[in-house]
Amino acid sequence: MKLVSWNVNGIRACARKGFLDFFQEADADVFCIQETKLQEGQISLEMGGYHQFWNYAEKKGYSGTAVFTRQEPISVKYGIQSAEHDHEGRAITIEFDQFYLINVYTPNSQRDLARLGYRLSWEDKLRDYMLELEKDKPVVLTGDLNVAHNDHDLKNPKSNRGNSGFTDEERGKMTQLLNSGFVDSFRYLYPDARDVYTWWSYMSKVRERNIGWRIDYFIVSEKLAPAIHQAGAECFVMGSDHCPVTLELDI
Repeated sequence: MKLVSWNVNGIRACARKGFLDFFQEADADVFCIQETKLQEGQISLEMGGYHQFWNYAEKKGYSGTAVFTRQEPISVKYGIQSAEHDHEGRAITIEFDQFYLINVYTPNSQRDLARLGYRLSWEDKLRDYMLELEKDKPVVLTGDLNVAHNDHDLKNPKSNRGNSGFTDEERGKMTQLLNSGFVDSFRYLYPDARDVYTWWSYMSKVRERNIGWRIDYFIVSEKLAPAIHQAGAECFVMGSDHCPVTLELDI
């Protein structure tokens, strides 16, 4: 089973930059996107053979997630069952026979860390939500998690220590999640890999020089780890400041 996730940083803009070409080329069973930045009715994507599910933020042109899946899901839920966090369109849960898939766009703590408290609350609510689902069946979490977990996950860890996305608090929440019975699928296969990133600043020549961060993930329940066949990043796919990430499961 092939899964793809991509923060498109505005699906309307990405659609003008070849989104559908990559979508067709990827030939995924499930394709998740984050940061759609639109409201219902503002785009129509022709995706023959796929069921489409969208979660929109109340605020216009902000956040948002979507899932496109060949297989009709058993159930679909929007949000993480938290009134504090479910107005920004940040999560969609799709239930399949073998597992739950959660597509999320984690809140950014912002450059001045003004939203760090909100972000940490989100992390706790999401983890609780995942653990509750896991009582029923395994969980696959994907999306832009807005954190580089360890020093290998960004080009310049020393100079970025304490910055948004690389604070001790955010990294600690990722560690706490993984210690709760989950696996970073990419690190499971490639524990020591370096220079594999999923986001680059729009500043001049940054992407060309591969000065990036790995902040987009597929996190899976430990019981699914033996089924991980492939996990990677499509670093050369353009159209957004993020690149797509992939996961193949032998299910």
